[in-house]
Amino acid sequence: MSFFEVFWIFFMLAALQPLVRQRMLEAARQRMIARIERMRGSRVILLVHRQETMSLLGFPVFRYIDIQDSEEVIRAIHMTDPDVPIDLVLHTPGGLVLAALQIARAVKRHPAKVTVFIPHYAMSGGTLIALAADEIVMGEHAVLGPVDPQLGQYPAASLLRVIREKPISEIDDQTLIMADVAQKAIKQVRDSLRELLEGNYPPEKVEELSRLLSEGHWTHDYPITFEEAKRLGLRVSTDIPPEIYQLMSLYPQPVKRLPSVEYLPVPRHRSDERK
Repeated sequence: MSFFEVFWIFFMLAALQPLVRQRMLEAARQRMIARIERMRGSRVILLVHRQETMSLLGFPVFRYIDIQDSEEVIRAIHMTDPDVPIDLVLHTPGGLVLAALQIARAVKRHPAKVTVFIPHYAMSGGTLIALAADEIVMGEHAVLGPVDPQLGQYPAASLLRVIREKPISEIDDQTLIMADVAQKAIKQVRDSLRELLEGNYPPEKVEELSRLLSEGHWTHDYPITFEEAKRLGLRVSTDIPPEIYQLMSLYPQPVKRLPSVEYLPVPRHRSDERK
């Protein structure tokens, strides 16, 4: 065998190595998901976002909740029998309000118990989804975040403060238009929070939480720890099974795009537990 033949064999094996490693990682995740489903008698769905790097140029790409995510999560919920509980694992910085709200409403309407596990963080739209669940289980150091709307680079609440504190004659038309949209956005998010929290909390707590989380009392990236979530009156616990952390370890920081929603793509029935 010539030198060039050896070189090309080595080159081909080196090129295939990342693909083989990725397939092995995907198979390990599927096995762990199946293990947790058997252990808890539930449907396990993951919504995981990582910062990724473009394969050619190396630029960081930040991922967030989008319409494709909402379609996949809702499809997984529809493939689950009404009496089968759902365990939703969230690891996300947030994203589009529309997509997050679609997922949250689907979670809210599932008849069986829905438990949201937050091993590390679920900010903004991730928090919106978590609030729709029957139970929120956080890691000891995990955080939630406010769900106040943002208009481009500006917080909606800050735009409203401008028109409250500055004479109208000194405000340009664009700022006035943005403030009008900001007022509508805050109202829409506040109303959506009321809808999601209703039934899980007393009416006065629903009103308090919906206003506190939507009206810009903190910066948008403010971390709401488990202890603070308890003080706010949210129903949270820290009883995360170790298998959830083991599953998250199978989502290393990738160099190529991975699906952010993953589940076993088969219908899940109560009778499956006896097989």
